[in-house]
Amino acid sequence: MKALVYHGPGSKSLDERPMPVLRDGGDAIVRVTRTTICGTDLHILKGDVPTCAPGRILGHEGVGIVEAVGAGVTTFKPGDHVLISCITSCGRCAFCRKGMYSHCTSGGWILGNTIDGTQAEYVRVPHADTSLYPIPAGADEEALVMLSDILPTGFECGVLNGRVQPGSSVAIVGAGPIGLAALLTARFYTPAKIVVIDLDAHRLATAKRFGATHVVDSGHEDAAAAVRAVTGGLGADTVIEAVGVPATFELCQELVAPGGVIANIGVHGCKADLHLETLWSRNIAITTRLVDTATTPMLMETVSAGTLAPERLITHHFQLADILDAYDTFGRAAETQALKVLIAT
Repeated sequence: MKALVYHGPGSKSLDERPMPVLRDGGDAIVRVTRTTICGTDLHILKGDVPTCAPGRILGHEGVGIVEAVGAGVTTFKPGDHVLISCITSCGRCAFCRKGMYSHCTSGGWILGNTIDGTQAEYVRVPHADTSLYPIPAGADEEALVMLSDILPTGFECGVLNGRVQPGSSVAIVGAGPIGLAALLTARFYTPAKIVVIDLDAHRLATAKRFGATHVVDSGHEDAAAAVRAVTGGLGADTVIEAVGVPATFELCQELVAPGGVIANIGVHGCKADLHLETLWSRNIAITTRLVDTATTPMLMETVSAGTLAPERLITHHFQLADILDAYDTFGRAAETQALKVLIAT
């Protein structure tokens, strides 16, 4: 089968690889019909994720059709259309019982990280009963690819961890796909103000279309002053870091109001300073999280009901044979105006 293989920092190729096989009773083999590229894949290619070894098939998002199941799988059968979660969970370990599926002792974020992933024609999914979701007949499967990772990540790591409340103020640093996913789901809680900060004019315009009340071009404006100006000088109640570089994490510390929350989503590959000399007395909280995908069923219901339209995040379409072009387009998002690239196999 064809698969996108990581060969070490800065190196990848579309290779011919053996078909995956069932290894455990809880496994399923899924024929991937659509997948996508995540910012985390770019972090892997930069060398920021040492758990991902050369030779790994990348990708942790997608939808597909069940090809085969192990003897222990009871929920799915060959021919079922399924959403592949970016998080694999056994449902039984101590972390899973706490709802922390991302820290499952035999799962977590393993697809495209410690085991082969979804940027291929086929993928083996461990713990299939608790790591796949049935897709209703007639559902927009392209839209549902966005629920493999970015929508639950933006919602859980940004909105829920950030304690967004009705009438509150929210600042989102980074208008890439994850930041926009946080924006779309923050609107569930009707905050009074949502300020989105980025350097890219096109992404800021997209944020405005998606419901941001204010946008700030931090390349030409003082972002902290702009946020204070729209919050009565207080700062934002919730500040969501959706980039993953030291400068944006430090900016978040300037934006947060007394009693507020900084919710980190970004994948950080190097250290960032924490300015306790100014924050020690401000009653703030800082949260970190790897998505657990506990909210995926709820998000699927909102898509089915038409209250959430994740397909708005898709800007480009490719075939698997052209996945290197897809990576190039996604990696040069400032030039190509890419948000999410959809790859059909």
